[in-house]
Amino acid sequence: MTPELDRRNFLKLVGVTAIVASCGGASTASPAPSTGGTAKATGRISIYSALNESTNNQLFAAFTQATGVQVDVLPLAAAGELQTRITAEKASPKADIFVGGSSEFHDPLGKQGLLEPYKSPKASALKAEFKEASGNWTGWYTGIFGMVTNSGEMTKAGLKAPTSWDDLLDAKWKGNLVLPDPVKTGGGYIFIATQIFRFNRDEAKAMDYMKKLHTNIRAYIGTSPAAIGEVSGAKAAGAPNWAHDILTEKAKNPAVDLSVPSDTGFEVGAVSIVKGTKNLAGAQAFVDWVLTPEAGALNVKLSNRGSTLEGVASAPGAPTLAQVKLVNYDRQWATDNKDRILKLWQQAVGIQ
Repeated sequence: MTPELDRRNFLKLVGVTAIVASCGGASTASPAPSTGGTAKATGRISIYSALNESTNNQLFAAFTQATGVQVDVLPLAAAGELQTRITAEKASPKADIFVGGSSEFHDPLGKQGLLEPYKSPKASALKAEFKEASGNWTGWYTGIFGMVTNSGEMTKAGLKAPTSWDDLLDAKWKGNLVLPDPVKTGGGYIFIATQIFRFNRDEAKAMDYMKKLHTNIRAYIGTSPAAIGEVSGAKAAGAPNWAHDILTEKAKNPAVDLSVPSDTGFEVGAVSIVKGTKNLAGAQAFVDWVLTPEAGALNVKLSNRGSTLEGVASAPGAPTLAQVKLVNYDRQWATDNKDRILKLWQQAVGIQ
């Protein structure tokens, strides 16, 4: 079977639309040092993306323009679902790259041997907290967890923007609150982990908080952007969510407001190479490229996220890690205990 036919079958299987059309198939991967090979990247790569649609289109087009490598993308703004898909496809991988979503969703794949370790030369300047030591994943952006509110709905309910996560237990929030689904989304899980660290790792207190909060939550939404859409569309008064996505929505709807309660958490958005990639050189080229200042600045412009590169400026009006009161977030613990914590949460709120 030709490489071109392989790619067509891939697109049929996962319902992907090629966002950048060109001729040429995937190249055959060959062994390369963990710090990258010397072969010039060609052909095309298939990307599983947890990024927003607006970011996907321009970011991947810029990558193709810079490298000549073409892109097929499966856009699904729910990192948990992409993690599940990659796990299910381990016998016959369909993706070359997994991009976006917090590192908590990439790290388990690496531990299962489902990622191709790669230490990009461009990652050498990153702080240790922004990369996995063996190269299974590399962090290229940051996101702060905040609160999106709708001014009109807040006024109707007599609510004020929370300054503490405890404020969300007020009875006035009942039926006015939505939350990204913790099982499917990085945002939802990081919200739970944030509460655990806020209570000094007292899991019983954190689950008691989540149980009380559950009575105020109208629905758990399948993706973080969709939860923001519920608030923007006046279907809910507020939702804990990503500050960068809230700013993006606020630019379209002035009724949307952003606040950042104290003792909040943050994500390290990751990129990783899927084990069994059909185009290793192309996949490595993508990792190298997203770690350039040019790609970092473009991502900030498109998404309002922060960059893990110190020289890349933040978006106007975007909170930075230095400006907010962060909880003492232990990312590795949150990653290693994710499955167990999610089961505890499901038991606490009565969701299976």
